[in-house]
Amino acid sequence: MDEHASEKLPARPWHVPVAVADVAETGEHFDLVADADARAGVARVAGLRDLPRLEANFDVTRQGAGGLRVAGRVSATVGQTCVVTLEPITNEVEEMVDLVFLPQAAERQPAEAAAENEPREAKWDEPEPLINGAVDLGALATEFLILGLDPYPRKPGAVFQPLLDAKPQEGPFAALAKLKKGRDAH
Repeated sequence: MDEHASEKLPARPWHVPVAVADVAETGEHFDLVADADARAGVARVAGLRDLPRLEANFDVTRQGAGGLRVAGRVSATVGQTCVVTLEPITNEVEEMVDLVFLPQAAERQPAEAAAENEPREAKWDEPEPLINGAVDLGALATEFLILGLDPYPRKPGAVFQPLLDAKPQEGPFAALAKLKKGRDAH
């Protein structure tokens, strides 16, 4: 990646890394609440007017040889702008998370890596890559918050009403129609 492209990428506003080695065999539970700085950063990345509340609850368990499973939910109160009235509105977001993270092919055993390099069809339920032996729960919560946002938020009862003109606009061929009427009259 060239250095100019990396300058354009936003920094991770909420960073909560959890390493496989830090997760007990019985698993770990995480109750996360984003502080004001993290919420402001996430709001910028997500294009929100404001983000008064962002929380995540995750159960992290070991999965296979060196992997992790993250299950839980992301919950937030988001400030958006109504696409009809352009007034500020507040919405609630609740997203469930259930993902498996496995080490990347280079980190796996040689036999597993060889099988990984063979062509195969992509599937939606494939595990996510575990990068450097850790999962960033803050980044995961941010991603699921963004996935749960209403892309066209509307105030309750707001309906788009197009302006009605008393006289319909003439189309691009109105001048030709007038010429034809003049020709038909002769």
